[in-house]
Amino acid sequence: KAKGGLGRDSSVPERMTELRSLNATSPWNWSAEENRFRDLDELDVPPEGSVNVRILVCAVYALVCVTGLAGNLLVFVLMTTRMSRRKPSSVNLLVFNLAVTDFQFVLTLPFWAAETALDFSWPFGDAMCKIVLSVTVVNMYASVFFLTAMGVTRYLAVTSALQRGPRRWGCAVRWVVAALWVCALLAALPTVIFSAVRTVSGERLCLLSFPAGPSWLALHHLQKVLVAFLIPMLVLTVCYLLLLRSLRLRSRQRRRSSTVTRSVTIVVLSFFVCWMPNQAITFWGVLEKLHWVRLDKNYYFVHTYVHPLSVCLAYTNSCLNPLLYCLLRPDFREKMRELFWRRLSPAPGTGVAASTPLRPFDHHPFMRVHTPEAREQILISLTAC
Repeated sequence: KAKGGLGRDSSVPERMTELRSLNATSPWNWSAEENRFRDLDELDVPPEGSVNVRILVCAVYALVCVTGLAGNLLVFVLMTTRMSRRKPSSVNLLVFNLAVTDFQFVLTLPFWAAETALDFSWPFGDAMCKIVLSVTVVNMYASVFFLTAMGVTRYLAVTSALQRGPRRWGCAVRWVVAALWVCALLAALPTVIFSAVRTVSGERLCLLSFPAGPSWLALHHLQKVLVAFLIPMLVLTVCYLLLLRSLRLRSRQRRRSSTVTRSVTIVVLSFFVCWMPNQAITFWGVLEKLHWVRLDKNYYFVHTYVHPLSVCLAYTNSCLNPLLYCLLRPDFREKMRELFWRRLSPAPGTGVAASTPLRPFDHHPFMRVHTPEAREQILISLTAC
């Protein structure tokens, strides 16, 4: 017997089905092979550990949901004000779509928090299971794709400006945005097709129900590791290394290069730190399903206790993105201060707080400067966005 591995006493195969329900909160970790867990009969798992993990997961989901909604709503306010006044730049268009994906993503967290609080029993019905699971995965892929596109756009904008003067990428970026949404939908297609509510050990669980055999799930997990982490991480790293190299070769002041280096390091490390633990555990699951590593006690404990925490860490990326990609921008910070001061300060002669419209992204001076020396002076502002 395994003693209450996820809060209830049951046999090891049933413990493992509950483990899969835990992993279903991150919908790429579920398997249908009951008999592969029979070597774990001697596990003695304290129920308190699972309860504590579930409490922590619910608390983190609530915190990420609140901060993510607030941060991305702030981005919406600033960006829509900018877009209503003039044509948005390519980076601003990508930032706006990134905020859309992160906003939709955090909207699913109350459902996963409720499921976690109910010991991973799904109370919302079959249709909501498919909708919430699909929205979660589509926006997970879309968020990563837009982060990657912003890195590429940043590199192209700076190198193009240094060599040939400022260029507009608006039309091309709109096609890129549409293509990225299509790619996210295609990447999430298995989730749209196979997500369902299934009764496992007397519990109704929202999970991915693939056809029999581990190969489908292994391929699904491998797709997530490659498409949502390794390839984007490689592209971001290459683009930022080339960007830093270009700036160091052309910048005349070392301080500028060090400032860009710090900003770029924060961006890349945040993506890596948030997603690497979850992706590493996912890849471990791929190796186990392909029988390249042994299913043992360590695997059980990592997927029971560490995996849900890695999901929480990955989800925090959705509330970090507004900070990293907007609040690091000097012009954004300036307009934020301007907004709050104007809202708090009374209008002259009225005693009433002024309600001056915000203009967060006025045309960047880079777009009005055509000499190499002047353009170089504002590269920091461009690359910090």
